[in-house]
Amino acid sequence: MLFQLPIPDSYYALSDAELGERIAARRGQLDDDLLILGHHYQQDEVIQHADFTGDSLKLSQLAAEEARKRGTKYIVFCGVHFMAETADILTDDEVTVMLPDLGAGCPMADMADYEDVVDAWESIHSVLGDHWRGRVIPITYVNSSAAVKAFVGEHGGACCTSTNARQIFGWAMAGGTRPAEDEERIKVLFLPDQHLGRNTASRFGLMTEVDEAAGRGLAETAVWNPKLEYGGLSEHRIRHAKILLWAGHCTVHMRFRPEQVDRVRQEYADKGGVTVIVHPECLQEVVDKADDVGSTEYIIRQIDQAKSGSNWVIGTEVHLVNRLAQRAAPRGVNVRSLGERHCLCVMMFRINPQHLLWVLDHLARGEVVNRIHVHPTVSEPAKRALERMLTHTGHAPAVPGTVS
Repeated sequence: MLFQLPIPDSYYALSDAELGERIAARRGQLDDDLLILGHHYQQDEVIQHADFTGDSLKLSQLAAEEARKRGTKYIVFCGVHFMAETADILTDDEVTVMLPDLGAGCPMADMADYEDVVDAWESIHSVLGDHWRGRVIPITYVNSSAAVKAFVGEHGGACCTSTNARQIFGWAMAGGTRPAEDEERIKVLFLPDQHLGRNTASRFGLMTEVDEAAGRGLAETAVWNPKLEYGGLSEHRIRHAKILLWAGHCTVHMRFRPEQVDRVRQEYADKGGVTVIVHPECLQEVVDKADDVGSTEYIIRQIDQAKSGSNWVIGTEVHLVNRLAQRAAPRGVNVRSLGERHCLCVMMFRINPQHLLWVLDHLARGEVVNRIHVHPTVSEPAKRALERMLTHTGHAPAVPGTVS
């Protein structure tokens, strides 16, 4: 995580109305030179100033497309560090990407340190040995650093999103960049979110450690803990596992528990029932108990299509849930969070109107602050990992408005 120096106190002395007026004035002054992106998990006070809102990858893709059309010079990404990195990778060199608060990192992405990934790769291959007839294919969730994406790109792997993780798993298990040969064993190293990896493996038909604990069979997944020698695994476990899951997680989605699903079912038993829908970054025990599981894009679509009078409980970040609840209420659709406490992304919350205005004030004076720049030696292989994903899953053209 990068360090953010405090911005002047004068920004915090401004009222909400004054902040809004000054941000709007700066946006008008900068016109098409500026594009502001707002991630779904942002607070409303920031989202209201965004040209586009959505999930990280689609926002980066959209930024690249729109910047070319408009001749945009500056992109201010109201998200977290890895998102701004991805935007810098996908946009042209003439575009400058900025993050309003450099301290807005992603704990999950930080759990997969580049050096640890290199060490794991070498340790895994040292156990498998020269006579092992197979390949290890790395897959990284887009919620990872540019350096990790670059490692994956250099080693024949691909990125994935929560939407297309299953497709990318299938691509990798079939051999990835080249079809698997007869009797060739394919092993996947999945970074950095073990829960998305485990839930995807389960949906792919593989037995997981959760299934094994429930007596359903021998697990084909194993968790690699980078803090322990050989990931804390025996040689037999490393050789047997088809999927090695990095010991990372989302600090928001980890808060949802299977008991919460049981409680809301009881609560709505005499209120017409309830549909529980959760993000695949949640524990497998939560996903298994839920009625449905899907990415942010999928959750938004389900609520937008929900019938009047229906009840929905959602397991994902609270700012998005609250926004969906407000939008659905006039249609008679009841939406609430699965969390009994506010499940918010505290790193995303670091981005506020004060930091946004501070960045824009500097831009208006021709000064760039908090630039996020990925060196070409990193951005080129990282882009290969992203392009492999897009090649094998398709890329729908983005349109102005809200994307996911």
